[in-house]
Amino acid sequence: MNQSDFNLIIQNQHIESKIIASFERIAQIFRVLLWQESKKYSLSPIQIQILIFLSTHTEDKRKVTYLANEFNMTKATISDAIKSLEQKELITKNYIDNDIRSYIIQLTTKGKNIANKTSVFTQQLHEPLSKLNLNDKENLLLNMLNIISHSNKNGLISVQRMCYTCSHFQTNNKKHICKLLNKELKNTELRLDCQEYKLKE
Repeated sequence: MNQSDFNLIIQNQHIESKIIASFERIAQIFRVLLWQESKKYSLSPIQIQILIFLSTHTEDKRKVTYLANEFNMTKATISDAIKSLEQKELITKNYIDNDIRSYIIQLTTKGKNIANKTSVFTQQLHEPLSKLNLNDKENLLLNMLNIISHSNKNGLISVQRMCYTCSHFQTNNKKHICKLLNKELKNTELRLDCQEYKLKE
């Protein structure tokens, strides 16, 4: 028998398969929401994602190589997207030490405006989440963080700036401790993307 999670016999017998199939549906929702935004501005979904990323992250992360790792794409694909965004006057390139191969990507005013408008494309997902009680939300968050961390460790996704893989993070008697902040973190304070992140050695 086909052991695929999308084989309905398998799926209906195993809760893991149902959860995995649910992830695929949620991925579809993201694609649809991104496409809706991209069509408004004649941009591709990845171009929208790049604009949003540039608007929310520091200069050291606004480079083609970093973006390629962030989105698990080739440098050539990201370079093409950047070229198109530059032609549409949504970004500029600030060259480093007059080296035409090394530059930091900056948003123009027009780019910032589009990034701000499109960055709320996920708002429709807030309604079903708001109906969960806090305990359910915390459990959902913890389980999602565990799946993302596992996927990162197994090389499925490259860049992560989450607590679980940070050198400042430790667990003690099931408590989450941030050594940088010198405090115990509540489940709701665990971060998926932290500006102070430092990769564990």
